[in-house]
Amino acid sequence: MVHGWLLSGRLWEPLKAELEPHWDLWCPDLPGFGSRSRPRGLHPSLPSYGRWLADAAREQAAGRPLVLIGHSLGGSLVLHAAPHLGDQLAAVVQVAAGGGVYQPRPFRMVRRGGAAFLRWRPGWLAQLPGTAAIRSPLVAELHAARGLLASSMQRGAVQQLPAMVAQLRVPSLWVAGSRDTVMEPRYVRHLAGYSPSHCFELLEGEGHLLMRTAPQALAERLNTWLTAQQLPQHDQSRAKPRSWRSANCA
Repeated sequence: MVHGWLLSGRLWEPLKAELEPHWDLWCPDLPGFGSRSRPRGLHPSLPSYGRWLADAAREQAAGRPLVLIGHSLGGSLVLHAAPHLGDQLAAVVQVAAGGGVYQPRPFRMVRRGGAAFLRWRPGWLAQLPGTAAIRSPLVAELHAARGLLASSMQRGAVQQLPAMVAQLRVPSLWVAGSRDTVMEPRYVRHLAGYSPSHCFELLEGEGHLLMRTAPQALAERLNTWLTAQQLPQHDQSRAKPRSWRSANCA
């Protein structure tokens, strides 16, 4: 499970609690975020982080089939990691991750706003009691955060996303929140449409952080879809296969 920009692995905790009876999960902090430092050889770019993700996921899986689940910017890292995993990659799940349409003015505003936040964020606030929930944005490494934001907002990086999705050779599930104003559902659906074998799910009334605001509903859809892919579960005695198939699958 791959978190997005300025976040950390703890983002997934509510969803992890719902899925753990069925699946063996790994929710790392990306290097430079959360509590993980960035090694010197890891460049703050999508391709470099994608390679890191593929290597780390392969080591964690220890030869078993694996599924990459990305949220927001983490979804782009999943697409960059996928080609490096070969037959070990069994499926891809994208949560509030979409795009593929370059918009100069909005992207310029996001870059400027993100850079301003990084420049003026009160890092000392993360040391105060009771601020654990907002710690990750305050302590993220400046070089990593600024580099990944710039890398993801470049025209070339945005416009290559559809081609990367089209090259997926595994089934994919795309989930969006109907009230997500960070990554609107139409952009998630748009990018999903390039995948040869995909399902799209819309969670009504939810925003950008689906794994925290609707962990049970999201877990139900993930369990159903992953089981339909006939992936081996962590505890087969708990498996509940269903014949359900979304009308939004292609």
